[in-house]
Amino acid sequence: MKVSVAEAAGLERRMTVEIPADRIESEVDTRLTKAAKTVRIDGFRKGKVPISVVRQKFADGVRQEVLGELINETYGQALTEKKLTPAGMPKIEADKLAEDNSFSYTAVFEVYPDVKVKDLGKLKIEKVEASVSDEDIGDMIANLRDQNVEWNKVDRAAALEDSVVIDYVGKVEGEAFEGGSAEEQKIRLGEGRMIPGFEEGIVGMSAGDEKTIDVTFPADYPSEDLKGKEAQFSISVREVLEKSLPEVSDEFIKKFGVEEGGVEAFESEIRKNMELELENALQASLKAAVMDGLAEANDILVPQALIAEEVQRLKQEMIQQYGQGQQGLDLSSVPDEPFAEQAQKRVKLGLLVSEVVKSNDLSADEDRVKEEIKKIAASYEQSTEVENYYLQNQEALNGLQMKVLEDQVVEHLLEKAKVKSISKDYKEVMAARAE
Repeated sequence: MKVSVAEAAGLERRMTVEIPADRIESEVDTRLTKAAKTVRIDGFRKGKVPISVVRQKFADGVRQEVLGELINETYGQALTEKKLTPAGMPKIEADKLAEDNSFSYTAVFEVYPDVKVKDLGKLKIEKVEASVSDEDIGDMIANLRDQNVEWNKVDRAAALEDSVVIDYVGKVEGEAFEGGSAEEQKIRLGEGRMIPGFEEGIVGMSAGDEKTIDVTFPADYPSEDLKGKEAQFSISVREVLEKSLPEVSDEFIKKFGVEEGGVEAFESEIRKNMELELENALQASLKAAVMDGLAEANDILVPQALIAEEVQRLKQEMIQQYGQGQQGLDLSSVPDEPFAEQAQKRVKLGLLVSEVVKSNDLSADEDRVKEEIKKIAASYEQSTEVENYYLQNQEALNGLQMKVLEDQVVEHLLEKAKVKSISKDYKEVMAARAE
C-alpha cells in the first residue's frame, strides 16, 4: 500500500491510497474458492463447479465487494501511517481499476487546525458587578402584584393599561386576510403586542363603540404578504376593564410560599431569589465575556465539516425546544443559514477551550462536580433521587463535568487576563441576559 497526501485550501487534505493488485486478487481468489464449494449453477453439482466458471460468473461482483472493504480497511491504516486526524467524514473519490488490477482512491477530508492559544496576559475582560437594591425589590413586588391583578368592568372610555374585549376585522386593499379577524379578543392596552397604532386606536373608545382605524404593518412583519402594507381594522368594543391591584396582605404573600413573617419575610425571600438570579446572570455574563475575548484574540481556521455537524445539533435543539407538536417539522425542513454563525463560534471556542485544557493539564474537579449536583438537587423536593440520577446517569454526569471544567477554564483565563470591573444595576444585567 502506497500513501501520499496533498494539501488543498485551508484545512483540506487529499490523501491518495494505492492498493497493489496482488492484495486485491489474493482476497478475490480466496472468496471465489470458498464460494465454489457452496454455489449452485445449472449443469453442475453443488461443490463441483469449476473455479474458472465461478470466476467468470462472480469475479467482477466479488472484486467490487473486496474493493469496498479494502477502502474501509486501508483508510484507517493510511491515517495512522501519516499521523492524520480527520475532522468529519471523508469524501471518497475512487479511480477505475487499472489494467494490472491495482486500485487507487483519494480520500478528501479536513484536519483539525494546529491550535496555539496566544498570550493570555493580553486578554482584556470586562467583569460586570451589580447588586439588588431596595428599589429592585419594590419593582419586583409591583410586578408580582401586576401578575395577580383583577379586572373589573367599567363604564368609561378605555385608557392605556386598561384591558378591552373587542371584535375586529382587518382588511388590506379592501379584502379580509387570513388571521386578521377575531371575536371577543382580550387586549391589554399599552403592552405593544399588536401592530403599531392598533392599541392606540382603541384608546378613548367605550363599550358599544365601533370604529375603523388605519395602520401599517411593519417592514419586518413575519408574513411576506403583509410586510409594509396599509390595513384597515373595523373594531367593536364589547367591554372596558380596569385593573385592580391586590394589596400585599398575608393572603397575597402566602401565594408565594411565605407562611409566616409577613412583609419582612416576603421581602427577604424575594431578595434571596433575586440575588441568586443575579449571581447566575453575572456568572453567565463573565463566562461569555471571557469566551468572546478568547475567540477574538485567537483567529484560527475552523473545519467546515465540524461547523456542518454543529449546525445540525443547533437545529435539533431548536426543534426539541420549539417544534414539539408541529407536523412535518424536521431537520431537513429547517434552513442551515440562520445557525451558521453560532455554529462557527461554538466550534471555534470548543477547539480553543480544548487546547487550554490540554496545555494546562486541567480536569474537572470532582468535589466541584458533587457540589454542582447538590446545588441542582436542592431545588427539588426529592433531592436524593435527583442526586442519584446524576450519579447513575453517565450522560448527565458528563454534562455536569463539562460545565465544571468550562468554569475552571474561565477561572484560569481570568487569572492570566487583564480584568476591568464595571458597575451596572440589576435591571441592566437581567435585561442583557434576556436578549
